Amino acid sequence: MHSRLLFFLLAATLACSAQKRLVLIDQDGSGPGGSNQMAILALLQAPDVQVLGITMVTGNAWRDEETLHTLRMLELTGHTDVPLAKGAVFPLVRDEEETRLQSALVGRVTWLGAWGEATSSLVSTDKGDKPQVVPNGQTHDPYYTPPLAEGMPTIKPIDEDAVHFLIRQVHAHPNEVTIYAAGPLTNIALAISIDPSFASFTQGIVLMGGSLNPQTDDPEFATSPRHEFNFWFDPEAAHIVLRAAWPSIHITTVDVSIKAPFTQAMLNEIAKSQSPAARYIAAWSQDRYYMWDEFAACAWLDPSLVTKEKQLYMDVDLSHGPTYGDTLTWTEKLKPETNVRLVHAQMDLDLPKFQKMFIELMTK
Repeated sequence: MHSRLLFFLLAATLACSAQKRLVLIDQDGSGPGGSNQMAILALLQAPDVQVLGITMVTGNAWRDEETLHTLRMLELTGHTDVPLAKGAVFPLVRDEEETRLQSALVGRVTWLGAWGEATSSLVSTDKGDKPQVVPNGQTHDPYYTPPLAEGMPTIKPIDEDAVHFLIRQVHAHPNEVTIYAAGPLTNIALAISIDPSFASFTQGIVLMGGSLNPQTDDPEFATSPRHEFNFWFDPEAAHIVLRAAWPSIHITTVDVSIKAPFTQAMLNEIAKSQSPAARYIAAWSQDRYYMWDEFAACAWLDPSLVTKEKQLYMDVDLSHGPTYGDTLTWTEKLKPETNVRLVHAQMDLDLPKFQKMFIELMTK
């Protein structure tokens, strides 16, 4: 009798496990806390999702520093069973020194990510109509890892590099894995270049990237509506990824991201919980900013969060002029006669539903 009960319990567990959605997370995991780490947590905390692994790419910070922040987050939130692989340190073509020299001719950008910036940027907050001045990060050697405020991790990344890890996981689960990519797309472009079948073997890709015409007073986008950091930092990688043979491409644009602020009310609600994820966020996610990557993750978990989208053909400007890295889009009638791909570009959201969902994921 007991053996039969054990059999049925095991069968039910396996059936439940088999129904989980599979995802690989490619992220520029700056930290502690913040949008990158909270987005990873959203997928880790989702009960019907299995995160096969996390891959790191330089973006908002350098890869090695991001790796330590993310490993420490996994420790503090109880997700140490998830493998993490280190990926690309530098973009495919864009060069830091060339970008700085070019800025004298074409103008500067607000955010340089890992390359740092000595100026301040204006960011929207939920504390009034005027943006708050927040100093940007400072650059350092790509392989230097400063002490972490949240403590150094004891777990290590796996020995396999990110690109081959991604390829191996996709082929181990053909047509079952979604790629969630919320940083510069260097790792994904390299996987496609090494294995041209990589994209077609997935269920599709979910991106945070691109900008169409965001309605905002934020100077980062009000004067440069087609500029977005992830595409800009590695335009050639974005170009490769956007033209690959994905079954589907869903993109969280700046247009929708700026409508999803991380508010003090959300933080207060999360801080009431004693869950490891909530304690981590309460301690380390103090900035009020847009929920860029979190919405991309949650919209994949629940597509009904997206209330408006545009289906467009999308690419990235590779001209190395003033608009190098800007988002390019066309309608069916106007698209070029090349292999540009149709994407689902998210434009608006059900904000209360998203905020409620995110709070529940962090406090479960």
